[in-house]
Amino acid sequence: GAEIHTVVSIGGELSNNKGINKQGGGLSAPALTAKDMEDIRTAMAFQADYLAVSFPKNATDMELARQLANVAGEPFGHKPALIAKIERVEAIPALAEILRASDGIMVARGDLAVEVGNAAVPALQKRMIRMAREMDRVVITATQMMESMIVNAVPTRAEVSDVANAVLDGTDAVMLSAETAAGKYPVETVEAMASICEAAEKFEDVKLEHDFINKQFTRIDQSIAMAALFTAHHLGCSAIAALTESGSTALWMSRHRVNVPIYALSRSETSVRRMALYRNVRPMLMSFSTTDRDTLLNQAEARLIEKKAVASGDSYAITCGEPNGSAGGTNMLKVMRVPR
Repeated sequence: GAEIHTVVSIGGELSNNKGINKQGGGLSAPALTAKDMEDIRTAMAFQADYLAVSFPKNATDMELARQLANVAGEPFGHKPALIAKIERVEAIPALAEILRASDGIMVARGDLAVEVGNAAVPALQKRMIRMAREMDRVVITATQMMESMIVNAVPTRAEVSDVANAVLDGTDAVMLSAETAAGKYPVETVEAMASICEAAEKFEDVKLEHDFINKQFTRIDQSIAMAALFTAHHLGCSAIAALTESGSTALWMSRHRVNVPIYALSRSETSVRRMALYRNVRPMLMSFSTTDRDTLLNQAEARLIEKKAVASGDSYAITCGEPNGSAGGTNMLKVMRVPR
């Protein structure tokens, strides 16, 4: 095979099977290797909900991955959601097209920092999170978020700020790697990270709460989702409930920061699992055993009460479509109150 000759500037331990990055980018290696293609086929045999694609440079890389995944998943009737790991400098100018070709992105700060330089990463992180939310895509922030907890029982103040700022920027998820894969304190790390996220989520950003007021919509279901957010926020509702087949209604709701919990009820196990990644969304599995809308709403309320999402006297906003199970059919918003 090809050889790469290097000069050691600063020595250190080099382990096996590591990737290669070049500052400034320019590597010609394809995003999908033969092993990646085989891994996609294996993942589809397990009907994986999400596939993360490493080192995409443009939309074409993501489209190829989706084509391979859809073909491999066809015998199982399964199509996965795709996450583009933004790791190459070439992906930055192509970010919009990559987002359009993906279901979400990962801000993969490790390899990205090697190519663009450490100092450029924080601003790029904010830009990527903002663009993902504007384009109704999920976003995961990753790499060295709680790195010191590989060996220490508590995070550094800088790590606390790093996690909190990712949440304040609007990320849907924060991700751990070595901290839980090989660290001494995996449970403590997750608990600490969850605590930081919960504290950061309590901060209200008025601009983000109102940034959709002047936005134009072409779909009725998307407009209903936004109306539910606005209504629940200004009426002081205890919750928002979305009866959804595909999860799209919950995704649109989660793109805007309103401090009202969103409960997404679906009969699709795949949709419920995928919605677990959406910010401020609590997915619930629910069987729709009726075609009568009023009965369906009563069943949904019973499910919300069962899960302690609402209680006696609470008001909540609920959205749904025709009770025939068709995706994209949300066309009703109703404000309800749990009887005392």
